[in-house]
Amino acid sequence: MSGLVENVNDENYAEFTQAPAAVVAYGIAACEPCMAYDPILEQIAKECVDVRFGKAKMHVPGKCRAIKKQHNFETYPTTHFFLNGTLLLTREGKIELEELAMLIQQNFLKNK
Repeated sequence: MSGLVENVNDENYAEFTQAPAAVVAYGIAACEPCMAYDPILEQIAKECVDVRFGKAKMHVPGKCRAIKKQHNFETYPTTHFFLNGTLLLTREGKIELEELAMLIQQNFLKNK
């Protein structure tokens, strides 16, 4: 895997979430917790290269319409953890690095 945080949108969402292990953070531009979460995602992506990390920019016109229809978000950021296309866990709000690493360990690495 790349060790980077990828852009997720309607075009690649299904393929992205079908990965053996994927984390998608949904956010909007004017959200301070979303902006504070970005460096955490970037750091964990470098450390957990077997997990695919992505960010869905829900504010970009026309890029996430189908995603919005599929999920109802009350809080940004919201993070989804997918295992082979199955949504395992939803977390609302910014997740600190240590907790995010623990959640990845519990949900993905134990299954290897």
